[in-house]
Amino acid sequence: MDNVLAHDERLTVPRAWWVIVFGFGLAMALVFLPYGAAAALVAFAAGGGLATSFTVSQGSMRIRVTPELLVVGDARLPLGTLGEPHALAGEEARAWRTYKADTRAFLVMRSYISTAVRVDVLDPDDPTPYLYISTREPEQLAAAIRGSARSAKAGEEK
Repeated sequence: MDNVLAHDERLTVPRAWWVIVFGFGLAMALVFLPYGAAAALVAFAAGGGLATSFTVSQGSMRIRVTPELLVVGDARLPLGTLGEPHALAGEEARAWRTYKADTRAFLVMRSYISTAVRVDVLDPDDPTPYLYISTREPEQLAAAIRGSARSAKAGEEK
């Protein structure tokens, strides 16, 4: 089976966060300005670098669906162990992030993304009841999981 991606998404941070990164570096520079321009410049670089590393780490999560796997960050989940995906938006997504959430669930949440996909885990040996994955494209991700899972099952039956 070829390794064609059915879905590929990077959960990047909003552009406004980069303004905050610049502002954090500027604030650090202002704190160290009384010690001289060189200290302020070093503080700007250090503060900006620290804020940049945090921002990049928050925006580095990738979600991919291959013909056999759902890949979320470092996790690789065989599609055969997953149930029907459900696209979530609005109040339903918020409910699964808060009061409906199970502490055993595999959660990939980003506060700046309000939509998600929830997929039940069917493997009886896995204590994880479901996956909750923040995504900007919940319908497309659910369709990709559904389509790839069907293809994988059809390939196994042959």
